[in-house]
Amino acid sequence: MTQPLRYAINVTLDGCVHHEAGLPPDEQSMAFWTDELRRSDTLLYGRATYELMEGAWRRPESGEWPDWMDASEVAFSEVMDPMRKVVASGTLDSVDWNAELVRGDLIEAVRRLKGEPGRGVSVGGVRLPATLAAHGLIDEYTFVVHPVIAGRGPRLLDGVDLRLELIERREFRSGAVVQRFRPAEQD
Repeated sequence: MTQPLRYAINVTLDGCVHHEAGLPPDEQSMAFWTDELRRSDTLLYGRATYELMEGAWRRPESGEWPDWMDASEVAFSEVMDPMRKVVASGTLDSVDWNAELVRGDLIEAVRRLKGEPGRGVSVGGVRLPATLAAHGLIDEYTFVVHPVIAGRGPRLLDGVDLRLELIERREFRSGAVVQRFRPAEQD
């Protein structure tokens, strides 16, 4: 039995997925993302996403969370910080923050990772998930669609041809909509 590989990301109405697009996080969205983290044992990132997440959510050496974080952001950080992280990178020499580096055959490495016991692997970012989706390795897609037109930035799964089946939909007070999909059965 393999553990599921899940991709979840914020996206604007025009398909942009850069981290500055969309609505600012609020208590409801942070609670959602914290619960999403809890569904997995392992986080799988490429270099850029790993560095972005580490810079924002790693517990500082002082042990104290920064003053800019509200309670919902602290809760998110406290779940993410101790989680196992796997980083796919051909440019990094080393990683820390409970992380291990994956080099070489990415597809085979992800297949091995999925074969390990656990609740699931959560993949984040833009390019890495597109590669994994193109190889049919993602078992579930969660898009939090924000009522915003960004007009610029990387696009969601650009260049990937997928048919998805909606398995869950819910709305946030902000107007953002969570849509959860699984790959559709091919005829």
